[in-house]
Amino acid sequence: MVLIGGVTTYAVTGSDSGESSTPARAKAPAPPAASARAKAGEAPADAPTPLPSPTPAQESFDLEPALASVTALFGANRMSVAMLDVDSGAMATYGHDAFDTASIVKVDILATLLLQAQDEGRKLSTEERAQSAAMIQKSDNNSTSALWTRIGSAPGLDAANERLGLSQTQGGEGTVWGITQTTAEDQIRLLQSVFGDKSPLSEASRAYIQDLMRHVVGSQSWGVSAAADSGATALKNGWLKRTQTKKWDVNSIGRIQHEGHVYLMAVLLNGCSTQEVGISIVEQASRASATAFSRNLKEKSTT
Repeated sequence: MVLIGGVTTYAVTGSDSGESSTPARAKAPAPPAASARAKAGEAPADAPTPLPSPTPAQESFDLEPALASVTALFGANRMSVAMLDVDSGAMATYGHDAFDTASIVKVDILATLLLQAQDEGRKLSTEERAQSAAMIQKSDNNSTSALWTRIGSAPGLDAANERLGLSQTQGGEGTVWGITQTTAEDQIRLLQSVFGDKSPLSEASRAYIQDLMRHVVGSQSWGVSAAADSGATALKNGWLKRTQTKKWDVNSIGRIQHEGHVYLMAVLLNGCSTQEVGISIVEQASRASATAFSRNLKEKSTT
């Protein structure tokens, strides 16, 4: 089991990123054009007073029965799922362990960069906007490493996360941002700060992150998006192959619409034999979780 705040004892493949390749699906097309606001990367000088990210206090719906058919495929895998129904504030969860973030940390890095820019009373530079777009839309690792250094690496991320309400996330050691540790519940708190109104992030900063997450390249539009049945999906995925174990971490976070509900969703998975197996499990878990949670909410509304 990976402990909160612990440092794993084995190396990652590839560069500082902790990611070794892009998904083995269709070749990535050029990213769609982002909105004018996203291109601007605005962070207004009159930054709002920081507020804690909202944290659901009610008891969560247990997704374990709904995921039985998926977890039966696990073998040595571990998984955690968390969902928030935006309208009601109801939560659904499965598992509570900590996991490597891989590239889902890129949303957190951008949120940190924007918070720092707000504090400094400035907008993002042209270079920062270009790096941010490449980091989120194409999951570019070189851009991420540059921004990781820019925010002050783990100490900068951890300081921002205190303001964002993330209590179970700790930045990766040194330059290895891909092994930042987090939980599914903390990723929901991050998504609340990105998509909710009560956030230390300004409206312009939130809109900027949202727009980039809605315009990821086509080959990276897998994951929680498999559960969406309408509307625009915003997401960020992560994938990481460990050097010693040769096993894959595959994660997905985002905002989806399913059966008339708007959900914030996080699925974290590790120990997969291949990246494609991991993607398949994450997508099956996303669909099963959304279906079961929607059914539960419907039953509650009719009783």
